[in-house]
Amino acid sequence: MGPGPPAAGAAPSPRPLSLVARLSYAVGHFLNDLCASMWFTYLLLYLHSVRAYSSRGAGLLLLLGQVADGLCTPLVGYEADRAASCCARYGPRKAWHLVGTVCVVLSFPFIFSPCLGCGAATPEWAALLYYGPFIVIFQFGWASTQISHLSLIPELVTNDHEKVELTALRYAFTVVANITVYGAAWLLLHLQGSSRVEPAQDISISDQLGGQDVPVFRNLSLLVVGVGAVFSLLFHLGTRERRRPHVEEPGEHTPLLAPATAQPLLLWKHWLREPAFYQVGMLYMTTRLIVNLSQTYMAMYLTYSLHLPKKFIATIPLVMYLSGFFSSFLMKPVNKCIGRNNSGAFVYGSMSFSDKVANGLAVMAIQSLHPCPSELCCRACVSFYHWAMVAVTGGVGVAAALCLCSLLLWPIRLRRWDRDPRP
Repeated sequence: MGPGPPAAGAAPSPRPLSLVARLSYAVGHFLNDLCASMWFTYLLLYLHSVRAYSSRGAGLLLLLGQVADGLCTPLVGYEADRAASCCARYGPRKAWHLVGTVCVVLSFPFIFSPCLGCGAATPEWAALLYYGPFIVIFQFGWASTQISHLSLIPELVTNDHEKVELTALRYAFTVVANITVYGAAWLLLHLQGSSRVEPAQDISISDQLGGQDVPVFRNLSLLVVGVGAVFSLLFHLGTRERRRPHVEEPGEHTPLLAPATAQPLLLWKHWLREPAFYQVGMLYMTTRLIVNLSQTYMAMYLTYSLHLPKKFIATIPLVMYLSGFFSSFLMKPVNKCIGRNNSGAFVYGSMSFSDKVANGLAVMAIQSLHPCPSELCCRACVSFYHWAMVAVTGGVGVAAALCLCSLLLWPIRLRRWDRDPRP
C-alpha cells in the first residue's frame, strides 16, 4: 500500500533544478573569480613594477581594497536581507547581483590602466587618490555579487545533496577562472615578446617588467571583465529566483542556528564568550594569510629575487594553483576522520572580515619595510622578497600550526546557553 495523499495545506516540494539551471547558477561568480585572481596576483606587481609607484603607495591601495571589502560584506548582507521584499518579480538577490556586476565591470579596468590626466610631473599621492574610488567601487561590487550569489543557494534548492552539488559546480568554475587568468597572462606576455624585434643585447631588458607592459595588464583586465560579463549574462538569463513565503523577520533573540534539537541555541553574543570561536578564527585567518600572501608576493619574488623572465609570473602561479587544487581532493577523507562542527552567519561574517583586514594590514606592513621604497628595486630588495616569502609565510604557518595544536589539546566544545530570562 503506497503512501497516502499529502496533508492538506502542505506545500509541494520543488522540482530539482535542471542541468542548464545548475550550470547557469554556477557561472554567476565567474567574473568575481577572474577579478580576484588578477587582484591578488598582479596588483602589487602592476603598481610597483609597471607603474613605478612606491612600495608603500602600492601597499596602501591594496589595504584600501581589503578594508573596503571587509566592511562592505556584512553591510551588503544586511541590506540584501532588508530588501528581500523588493524587486519581487526579478528577484532581490539577482538584483543585488546585477548591481554588483555593473560596479565591477565599470571599475575594474581602470585599476589596471594608466591614470587618466596624469603626467610625468603628477605627484604620486594624486595618482593614488585617482585609483582609490575605483578600488572602493570594485570591492563594493565584488561583495554584492558574492553575497547575493551565495544566498541564492537555499532559494534555488532545498535538500543538502543539491546544495553540495551547486557549491561543487561553483568551485569548479573558480578553478577554471584562475586557469583562464594565468593562461591569458602568459599568452599576452608571449605575444608581446614575439612581436618585438630587438638586438641581442636588449633581450634581457625586454624580459623584465616595466612601463612597456602597461598594455598587457590593461588588455588582461579588459579580457577579464569581458569574459566575466558574458558569463554573468548567462547567469541572469538562466537562473530564476524562487519566491519564498513571508516569514517573520529575525529579531534580537532569534537564534543563529537552526533548531536541530531541543537544547538552547546560540545567539551572536554567546559566540563571543566561546573559546572555540577565537581558536577557529585564528586558525582560519592564519591559513588564509598563507594563501593570500604567497599569491601576492610570488610574482615579486620571481621577478626581483630569482630574476626570471616575466613569462614566469603566469606559469609558476598556474602550477601552484593546480597543485593546490588537486591536493584539495585529499580533504574529503580527512574531513570524514576529523569531522565538522557547527557554523553560523555571525561566525562566517566575523571570519571573513578578520581575514580580509588582516591580509591588507600584513601587506601594508611588509611594504613599509621595503628597503628601497622610492625605487623599483635595489640590491637589498633581492633578499627582501626572499625573506618575505620564507619568514613571513613561514612565521604565519607556525602560528597556524599552534592554533591547530590548540584545537587538538582543547577540542571544540560549545557550552549550552539558556535563553536570556525575560521579566
